[in-house]
Amino acid sequence: MTSPSQPTAAVLLAAGAGTRLGCGPKALLEYRQEPLVAHVASVLRDGGCAEIVVVLGAGSDQVRRQADLSGCLVLDNPYWSGGMGSSFRLGAAAVPSGFHMLAALVDQPGLTSAIVRRLRDSHKPGRITAAAYRGADGELQRGHPVLFDAALVAQAAEAASGDSGARAFLQSHAFLVDLVDCSDESDGGDVDTVADLYRLE
Repeated sequence: MTSPSQPTAAVLLAAGAGTRLGCGPKALLEYRQEPLVAHVASVLRDGGCAEIVVVLGAGSDQVRRQADLSGCLVLDNPYWSGGMGSSFRLGAAAVPSGFHMLAALVDQPGLTSAIVRRLRDSHKPGRITAAAYRGADGELQRGHPVLFDAALVAQAAEAASGDSGARAFLQSHAFLVDLVDCSDESDGGDVDTVADLYRLE
């Protein structure tokens, strides 16, 4: 269980342009009558994250105008077009020393505060705690968010590159990853193409 002396900072990756979706920056997709980035930030806060770091990129000026991100540390990633890795590194660098880091994606409207709390409550010192969801075959598949122990944040950030974010780090440190079944809360899906827009209904 997460120690009270080691709070969690959420890093919300919200820099993408949503090119395949064709609806502008994903951060500004409307969900429950507000921009998706504002909704997810609220979910992270309600889930017990002590700090919220939001990393913007595409359309950042517009996102800042339209989304209420009060109480969040909002960062602009000038290199967002190079992939998620640079946003991950930028966000991780803003996580206060001694904080665990919960990496979350802006395009997952199914994220709930219960999932965030479950990851925090399940976390074991020195390890990585990832939300997992059951596929059609019934097997658990690692998804997002992912909680990195405070001792691993710098290593994960250093390994992040391109559009894979922390994927390579997670694969090479699979022995440290604990999967937490969150299938009762969400299917873990994201809004990536027009076919996924039903997730915003």
